[in-house]
Amino acid sequence: MAAPPPWRSGAASNGYTSVEARRSFAAPRTVGSSTTTTTAAATSPTGGGAAKTTFPDPLKQYVARTFENIAEADKKDVEIELKRIITDAFNEKVVWSINWDEMPLPQVILQKRRNSQGQQVTNSDKSPPLKSFGKFSISDTKKRKSAGDDTTITNKYTERSDKKARQQSPYTGFSDKLSQRDKEKRATRFAKELRAVTPPIERNINSTTHMDIDVAQPLVGRCMTLEKRYLRLTSAPDPDNVRPLHVLEKTLELLKKKWREEQNYAYICDQFKSLRQDLTVQHIKTEFTVSVYEIHARIALEKGDLGEYNQCQSQLANLYAEGFTGQEEEFKAYRILYLLHTCNRADMNELLAILTPTDKQHPNIQHSLQVRSALAAGNYHKFFRLYLDAPSMGGYLMDSFAGRERIAALACICRAYRPDIDIRFLTEELGFESDKECVEFLCDHGAEELIQQKVLDNGTTSIRLNTQKASPIFEQAKQNAFKKVDIKGQL
Repeated sequence: MAAPPPWRSGAASNGYTSVEARRSFAAPRTVGSSTTTTTAAATSPTGGGAAKTTFPDPLKQYVARTFENIAEADKKDVEIELKRIITDAFNEKVVWSINWDEMPLPQVILQKRRNSQGQQVTNSDKSPPLKSFGKFSISDTKKRKSAGDDTTITNKYTERSDKKARQQSPYTGFSDKLSQRDKEKRATRFAKELRAVTPPIERNINSTTHMDIDVAQPLVGRCMTLEKRYLRLTSAPDPDNVRPLHVLEKTLELLKKKWREEQNYAYICDQFKSLRQDLTVQHIKTEFTVSVYEIHARIALEKGDLGEYNQCQSQLANLYAEGFTGQEEEFKAYRILYLLHTCNRADMNELLAILTPTDKQHPNIQHSLQVRSALAAGNYHKFFRLYLDAPSMGGYLMDSFAGRERIAALACICRAYRPDIDIRFLTEELGFESDKECVEFLCDHGAEELIQQKVLDNGTTSIRLNTQKASPIFEQAKQNAFKKVDIKGQL
């Protein structure tokens, strides 16, 4: 007869097996007489090959001494140093063999680093002899790039710790493959490395760079020059190269005057970027800041620089949201037209959702919404009427996608009108200023051979486009025109 299943025999007959609760990270206890043996092996440094997973008592006392008398300001640095010491001891498998009673406290090590001022501690140090471990000796300055460079040592500690941690966590146990003699040697090298104190990684008290800058206070510029080239910052701004607010106000007036007289966009754009940079580094957010971004945005639109315009409108949206006043309705209208250019339906829906009834009464916004409706309905006749009657700077924005919509309209016209169509009709419907401009547009898109002069029945002469042959040309051109547009407004 087959033996009964385990859960039906002995102490398990009541439906469960009694197991002692596990109350530590040591090896799990087993039921029976083997429990005591397993626990002893787990807590002993020579537990017959069993994994050592608990902290030795001397280490616990070392941690307690560390936090007995410690200033609150130094607590974070001391915790980081203590963690490094313990982690390295675990990784090198010397946590049980090292003499923790003679180990210097982390705050002592940190203090020696601060006192060293970039100089390595010499062999005449009067501190108690320590034990160490490691594959290199940091007391040997010839093996280091610089006596004041602690980065190399820290990187070695970090790389070694990360590699060991990936292979085996220090809290899951260590193997006892190394002999006791090897462990003692590693413990000796470990303590010596800790004794060889090096200066802090990111501290150089001899440095005089920007010593006159109080990082706790906002930066206030001291430059009195009105015109200054734009240079991308690669370090902390120097107050001597930053213009204060009253100088920036004079700079803006000068730039407006030069733009009216010279129309040099490359120069003006560079100066406005420099002006905006000085406002940013000084954290100046006022109505003057709004005015600077609005003027730069309008100039960028006039010159068709949608990338620079997009940067300005993004900052303007943030400034308006923070409560700074300006021509908000005007730039909301521009935003609608810009999103039509980029075919960004998601952002368009978000913008339409936040428009208030007051916003919708503004003439610029009304015009932009009508443009959107015309394109959504495929009403090209209405679209080009709105294009010719755009308020403010809206016409410049519509220039960016009017050509694309002309191609789409021509594809539609070529399907509807056969066999040909009068150029005059195209000029009026597609918003061209003259028949010559219309013909140039058709030639630019490969329809030059399809434009012909024809005598009508009433004896008049007409220049016409062969729509039957032009249809595939503009269908292909339409597919190419409606490519995805990037954030800078470029294909």
